[in-house]
Amino acid sequence: MKEITETIAQALVDAPEDVSVTVTESHHTAILRLRVGYGDAGKVIGKQGRTANALRTILNAVAVKNKKRVLLEIIDDSPPRVIMPLKG
Repeated sequence: MKEITETIAQALVDAPEDVSVTVTESHHTAILRLRVGYGDAGKVIGKQGRTANALRTILNAVAVKNKKRVLLEIIDDSPPRVIMPLKG
């Protein structure tokens, strides 16, 4: 599942070298954390989450075959926003 996620995500983003997937597995569940570079999270999520949902559907199809449940988390490595207060 890790390889499938990496391959699809690398095809979608502008910076494929920044894509990484970590897997945490328990007895019946696998949690995949997809980390993408700055500004690429929107490309992996898609409009109204359609791309992310399609990726989750593919992963669930693979997981059913292995009798597991899979959760996909998408993490954007963007710098935190700094909100400047307005001067009055």
